[in-house]
Amino acid sequence: MTPTTSRTTALVTGASAGLGAEFARQLAAEGCDLVLVARNRERLEETAADLERRYGAAAEVLPADLTDDAGLAAVVERLADPGRPVGILVNNAGIGLLHNFEDNSAEEERRHLKLHCEAALVLTHAALAGMLERGNGRIINVASIAAFLPRGTYSAAKAWLLSFSRWANLAYRSRGIQVTAVCPGFTHTEFHDRMGMDKSVAPSWAWLAAGHVVREGLADNAKGKAVSIPSRRYKVVAALARVAPAKLMAGPPRRPK
Repeated sequence: MTPTTSRTTALVTGASAGLGAEFARQLAAEGCDLVLVARNRERLEETAADLERRYGAAAEVLPADLTDDAGLAAVVERLADPGRPVGILVNNAGIGLLHNFEDNSAEEERRHLKLHCEAALVLTHAALAGMLERGNGRIINVASIAAFLPRGTYSAAKAWLLSFSRWANLAYRSRGIQVTAVCPGFTHTEFHDRMGMDKSVAPSWAWLAAGHVVREGLADNAKGKAVSIPSRRYKVVAALARVAPAKLMAGPPRRPK
């Protein structure tokens, strides 16, 4: 279906599973129409049909690999379409790398960086033009508590996204655009399973529910907060990271299943 013109349209990347699917679900429940972006068309179509059935939301499916220039350009084109404005952008697509930096190929690291940083930058830039013209808009960048911690290139990429979001919220909030970096800790989704990580390395108390993460992230974005850290436990982690030794804050090592 094509999103209607009378409702706010939200574009969500990585929308076929995990936090992306949950963002789509909660935004649909709030009355938004959706543009769903991910690589897997079949899963996107299943998600779109579910949102239409449960919430009456119109959901447009846009299969795209954001690490590919053509895929990224297709999403930019959709965001720049003045006839079908996007009022909410959720940059959620992401991947994890299981092995240490020296054991990954340079190409793997490049794709990782492009997805987490370059894609978010390019899509934010594309969405901003219409949002600034209309004088309103919301952008959510899914970062991580890892942005505050020394955990390899994943932390480095998420730290960039956190800094970018803080700046963008400061620069554009007075012009009606609210930008928020959502920084969850370990969350029950497919993310760690896809990277082949043994999830038992993190204790049970460390795991969050996807619904909770998204609910807090949306609420903080609506309030205009630049940073959202779901749960008190991870707010404490972020605070400790400012003063505790880096070796202490590095967290459990990743290991395969």
